[in-house]
Amino acid sequence: MEAQLKTLIELQLLDTRIAGLEADANRLPKEIAAIHAAVAESRQMVETARAELEGTRKDIRGREKELEDLQVKRQKYEGQLYQVKTNKEYSAVLSEIEEVKQHKGRVEEEILTLMERQESVAGQIKDAEARFKGREAEGARDEAELKKKLAEVEATLAHVRSDRNGVAREVPQGLMSEYERLLKGRGGLALAAVTKPNLCSGCRMAVTPQRMQELKQQNALLLCESCGRYLYWLA
Repeated sequence: MEAQLKTLIELQLLDTRIAGLEADANRLPKEIAAIHAAVAESRQMVETARAELEGTRKDIRGREKELEDLQVKRQKYEGQLYQVKTNKEYSAVLSEIEEVKQHKGRVEEEILTLMERQESVAGQIKDAEARFKGREAEGARDEAELKKKLAEVEATLAHVRSDRNGVAREVPQGLMSEYERLLKGRGGLALAAVTKPNLCSGCRMAVTPQRMQELKQQNALLLCESCGRYLYWLA
């Protein structure tokens, strides 16, 4: 029975290591995906700024076209001044010209504001492009390192699983089924050492004196009376 216990302990150690390696194998691709997402976000910031710059330039062109139209309109009204025949008509044309002047002033202010915005966005693009290039280079280095780690983890995992299969073949089928049931139902820990002061390391409950005597003799596989894990005594 002591030989079976040693085999189960070895199996548990392998399963614990496998669980850790599998966690790494699941975590590393997520970290790689996070790098891709960060680089994509940085790229999107550049594209968003460029789109804003293009929109601002388009708005400036629109306002400049509006100024041209206003200039034509003003010239038209100014030409009418020489054609009117009454003071009332003359005043009306002057009023139209004044309205065009005020409109023109507002548009010119809008163009100045847009040009200032254009300059600001151009600076933002420069900064965003620099950040993107840095993040892209950093991401490439980090991704290469993570992929290397992932390959190492997968290779080690395959080796440990092979070792585990070899050890599992030494365990009787019935005992193996019970072990795997406990492994699944007890968070990956089917065996638990008894540590001072006589506690099950799995559930931290006290082991009875009678069970301690039986453990020290280790003539049979014994279960924790609290959590049901196989117990073994560390002398």
